Amino acid sequence: MEGVHHFGQGPETALALHCALASGMAWRGVGERLGDLLTLTAPDHPGHGAAPDWDGALEYGAAALERALEAMDGPGVLIGHSFGGVVALRLAASRPDLVRRLVLIEPVWFRAAEGTEAFERLRADMAGLAAKLEEGPEAAARYFTDIWGTGRPWEALDARTRAYTADRMHLVIAAETGNFGDPAGLTAPGGLEDLTMPVLLAAGSESHPVQRAVNEALAARLPHARQVIWDGAGHLAPITKPDVVAATLREFLTD
Repeated sequence: MEGVHHFGQGPETALALHCALASGMAWRGVGERLGDLLTLTAPDHPGHGAAPDWDGALEYGAAALERALEAMDGPGVLIGHSFGGVVALRLAASRPDLVRRLVLIEPVWFRAAEGTEAFERLRADMAGLAAKLEEGPEAAARYFTDIWGTGRPWEALDARTRAYTADRMHLVIAAETGNFGDPAGLTAPGGLEDLTMPVLLAAGSESHPVQRAVNEALAARLPHARQVIWDGAGHLAPITKPDVVAATLREFLTD
């Protein structure tokens, strides 16, 4: 399968799903630090890394879920970050038999936070993104990374990274169907309440407040969930703070 990365040689099988505008290589830091514990597989989402582009035949989240299932090597730990967290949640709900433990790092299923002040702030931010899209993909990418990036200014990114990001802004927009909607039926009674695996919900203290609202809403519905806040971390903690993320996951997975 093209566009799949592997880290570690531990006894536990794990699948890790990356955020939008990255690739499976985003898990390298965490995967290497947990290499004694996990054999981690990290596929690229459609249109990311070396994966084939999204052809539009399926809703974008469903296409990413299809690739994730294809990359899975039997039941194991499932880890998702940001958009990858939405895909991981959908996978766990549809195939709980494949998920022994579930880790959701700032999943962007914003629908869960609907009705909160944080959600309304996010809607305003996304309206700003739509306005920037009218100026072109680079303007939109600059705006998007100011909110969801590592904290580095756009000008500090190398030309290759800026081009990669701008070229994939259409996939960020495509993901909104699953981030703001519910094509997988997760809002239905029992859609999450019936999941029995242990769940870790993580967020950074410096991230957009909607992420903590999402995690609170999910924790209220997932019967075996616990939450953690990483002090000083932003949205891209698996990339910017792999030591912190790996230490938390090690504790959760060996508890």
